[in-house]
Amino acid sequence: MGRTLDNAMLNVGLKDVAREGLSDLGFRVEDVIDQEHDAALGNGGLGRLAACFMDSMATLNYPAWGYGLRYRYGIFKQEIVDGYQVEVPDYWLDHNPWEFPRHEITVDIQFYGNVKKYQDENGKIVHSWEDGEVVEAVAYDVPIPGYGTKTTNNLRLWSSKASSGEFDFQKFNAGEYESAVADQQRAETISAVLYPNDNLEQGKELRLKQQYFWCAASLFDIIRRFKKTKRAWGEFPDQVAIQLNDTHPSLAIVELQRILIDKEGLEWDEAWGIVTKTFGYTNHTVLPEALEKWSVPLMQNLLPRHLQIIYDINMFFLQSVEKRFPKDRDLLSRVSIIEESHPKMVRMAYLAIIGSHKVNGVAELHSKLLKSTLFKDFVTVCGPDRFTNVTNGITPRRWLHQANPRLSALIAEKLGSYDFLTDLTKLDKLEAFIKDKPFRNEWAVIKRENKLRLAKHIKATTGFDVNPDALFDVQVKRIHEYKRQQLNIFGVIHRYLTIKAMSAEEKKKVVPRVSVFGGKAAPGYWMAKTIIHLINKVADVVNNDPEVGDLLKVVFIADYNVSKAEIICPASDISEHISTAGTEGSGTSNMKFVLNGGLIIGTCDGANIEITREIGEENIFLFGNLAEDVEDLRHRHFYGDFKLDPNLERVFETIRDDVFGNSSDFSALISSIDEHGDYYLVSDDFNSYITTHAMIDKAFLNKDEWLTKSILSVARMGFFSMDRVTNEYADGIWNIEPLVVKD
Repeated sequence: MGRTLDNAMLNVGLKDVAREGLSDLGFRVEDVIDQEHDAALGNGGLGRLAACFMDSMATLNYPAWGYGLRYRYGIFKQEIVDGYQVEVPDYWLDHNPWEFPRHEITVDIQFYGNVKKYQDENGKIVHSWEDGEVVEAVAYDVPIPGYGTKTTNNLRLWSSKASSGEFDFQKFNAGEYESAVADQQRAETISAVLYPNDNLEQGKELRLKQQYFWCAASLFDIIRRFKKTKRAWGEFPDQVAIQLNDTHPSLAIVELQRILIDKEGLEWDEAWGIVTKTFGYTNHTVLPEALEKWSVPLMQNLLPRHLQIIYDINMFFLQSVEKRFPKDRDLLSRVSIIEESHPKMVRMAYLAIIGSHKVNGVAELHSKLLKSTLFKDFVTVCGPDRFTNVTNGITPRRWLHQANPRLSALIAEKLGSYDFLTDLTKLDKLEAFIKDKPFRNEWAVIKRENKLRLAKHIKATTGFDVNPDALFDVQVKRIHEYKRQQLNIFGVIHRYLTIKAMSAEEKKKVVPRVSVFGGKAAPGYWMAKTIIHLINKVADVVNNDPEVGDLLKVVFIADYNVSKAEIICPASDISEHISTAGTEGSGTSNMKFVLNGGLIIGTCDGANIEITREIGEENIFLFGNLAEDVEDLRHRHFYGDFKLDPNLERVFETIRDDVFGNSSDFSALISSIDEHGDYYLVSDDFNSYITTHAMIDKAFLNKDEWLTKSILSVARMGFFSMDRVTNEYADGIWNIEPLVVKD
């Protein structure tokens, strides 16, 4: 969610009032804003997309609730020690005036136990989930004010605590000190940290606990409100639309079915009809690792009744498939929710598809790949109408108006109002000023001031001085091999070696560059942590090499978050969105950078393709293999048809020569490419990558043309507003209308 104060002041139109009032008291509003911690509630683009949704739904007057967990320590606060990522707690809740405890709203959430089956007085078979452990969910509310409207929606966060909530004095007095607080600690662990390390079995169980805890508490809350309307259960989908933001909340499908048949006494078919009309499922990735699977033994232990219902859902679904495709037994195994492996696994993405009336991808390429590869059997079984596309967007209120206020003001001055903040397509009128010299000069001044602001932040946080007139080359996002920060840092090393080999005269022609990295690696993702380590070790060498000086600087900004993104995005000259083609669902940071007047180097992946279509091929730098070629290349690599790019080989030799510290620290990273098949096609794309960067250097030298590209890119970004996205969901998936709050 980022910080709230600045966003709230802007949305309700009171920032100037606050600025004047604070000035009278001897304070700057910016200093007050800086006192706030970022809300530690998400990880990467998926969580930020949800936050943009919340802003847009409030602005467009859609009555909506967001639900999540109130993570006590966030994902973690990232520190860099000797070049390594170190995770420490993020104590963001120590000062958080934006949440409102709702201690009167609590829900008992059950785990473990057993299921008893019996007949009631009418002879109906009834299932009772009994015994086990009960944890209490306590609600905390965060207001989400819309821009220029009286609508304020709600983000409800759940915190976990022991159901009894009491300290066991009997055990304590008997000397059982740890046991006296064990129940309380075990319960509070559920909402302690975002995404526990699931390399361990205990981590897997805790993550599944988190997901069910969150889904069950939220559904209880939704149903509680619905029951107040006194409407019949058949009208539930007319009153309630629930969007599953990836596979993490898929258990909500099972939980709603359980409530309807076990608690409310509905027949299976009636209940299932309600469930499928209520849920929509957004898939955000084609990566197998992100399509969650839970082992049947784990679910049997933790959620025994839910596993029974999953088996029943699967049985009825497979029966319907067999009726339509009676001779295709392979199809049955391919679409089964239960994967017949050892142990058996529950495929949550399949559950989400079967339990939803609409399934959407988040970019045209992504949605096409879902239908043609990952979920092609479900297109056959469920029909193509179940699958659709809604390309992602961002909220211009935070990512232009708040992050880049001077640029927002300049645009408003030229367009005559701030109406573009609620209708981003109005940016296209900026093209009329493309030759307006005062306008162009002011645009350039604003960009340089934003770069100075980032340079100041880099100096304060890393100690490195960077030249604001250099080309700022930025890649900030979650660290992952598919996002290919390793390709970027290998490219930086290649640039470093090239500069080192130049004569003094040749160096005078080099475009100075600052390569900025930022992002967190999952605690258990060792390869991603190795990439961070290499970036920092390269920075230590490059930034202290007098032969290179200001021609190249490398910076890793620790603990990347929304507030830092608000400084980084407006300062970027070129940003890197270089995932292996066919792996990124959409990406939204690409949209944030372009909306702030930065250009992109990227692959033909995710939303990069649609950004290219909107802003024009001449205003973006594309490179690399296409998605349709990726599998063929991987196949050839697997069977030995692999030759390392010569320039990349030189980079690897430099690393092996211990230029950037002990080469053994990076041997696995290198081996994944030159010995183990180069799954993410780093070598295949390396020559194209460095050639494209040479084109960027040449283009950056022509300041006038670069400025034109910057202005045209912003002017053509209207399609990527979250308001357009929200309206598409409301019309095509949720079937809801705006509801304006009257005075």
